[in-house]
Amino acid sequence: MTETRRGRLTLFLGYAAGSGKTYRMLEEAQRLRAEGVDVVVGYFEPHGRQDTIAKAAGLEFVPRHKVVYRDREFEEMDTRGILERKPQACLLDEFAHTDVPGSEQNKRWEDALILLDAGIDVLTTMNVQHLESLNDQIWQISGIRVRETVPDWVLGKADQVVMVDVTPRALLNRLERGVVYEPEKAREALQHFFKESTLVALREIALRQTAHEVDARQLVAADMGIEPRVSDNESTASKADRILICVTPDPSTAALIRRGKRVADFLHADCFAVAVAPGPDLRSLPLTEGEALDRHLNFARNLHIDTRIVQGGNAAEALVEFARLNQVTQVFLARSRKRIWLPWRRSLAQQVVRLGRDLQITIAAERHPAGRSSR
Repeated sequence: MTETRRGRLTLFLGYAAGSGKTYRMLEEAQRLRAEGVDVVVGYFEPHGRQDTIAKAAGLEFVPRHKVVYRDREFEEMDTRGILERKPQACLLDEFAHTDVPGSEQNKRWEDALILLDAGIDVLTTMNVQHLESLNDQIWQISGIRVRETVPDWVLGKADQVVMVDVTPRALLNRLERGVVYEPEKAREALQHFFKESTLVALREIALRQTAHEVDARQLVAADMGIEPRVSDNESTASKADRILICVTPDPSTAALIRRGKRVADFLHADCFAVAVAPGPDLRSLPLTEGEALDRHLNFARNLHIDTRIVQGGNAAEALVEFARLNQVTQVFLARSRKRIWLPWRRSLAQQVVRLGRDLQITIAAERHPAGRSSR
């Protein structure tokens, strides 16, 4: 029995709407079509941009699947129809899109993974602000909490990440000319993601992320015996890093998990999310604390982080012992929100710092969006 080859995932990455991701994806599709590749469009969102619509001319579109939700009819990509059509390659716009309730999958990236497993190459588009580990950083820069996100491990499955770049000034010019949005929506956009300072910051993040993705693929190539573009010393050093993220019931833990995971990905390091309980599982904790820890641990698992529950009466001692037993090199802790005035009472972070003098410890302060101060 012949094993089905996994499809190749190509992601066109931008930093804002109108940067040209979809246009660039369509250009690649037209090139493939000219070379005789059987390519179809699974989902295409032109937003009324005439040059983008014109670039799709001649491509085959798989009809969308209709989903009824709250007495309204919506259209989603027909994953089953694409599987039955069996093209060599398929275009999916808006990788981070959330499917309408009642769809077979929750996210478009989940639809994409199904196509890839069936041996279909996927070309897709995404803006960098939809990357899960950047969620808090984007919120801090823009004051906007992005709700549709893609886990970093999904982006890691991309065989190729193509940065579609345009200067912020050129992008603003497109917006002002009505190329990106209708006038009313364009005016609204200028107050949010399309502030020039925000665009500059987003572009820098996208460039750094693309460079990181290139480096990551070079390390994979080295592991496979392909000549790497990084030195052996760099590869060896990165594999020695191990990161521990301390999981507590505090709501700030979600941001800490994103931050620790992002650092781990950049260092190509092993990553643990560790919670401490007095008993062998979370049932030994008060109900509200156990539920909060369970939510955070599930969030970490969704990001493909190795999660552990460590039994111990003293949380700081249990964390430091786990770190030493597992050769952890960096520990990430959230700063306590409670002020402790008594000199003999120490916060968890203070206790870990005192006990783990041989460890590199990062105490992450709570972040706030641009223009807001902590209260």
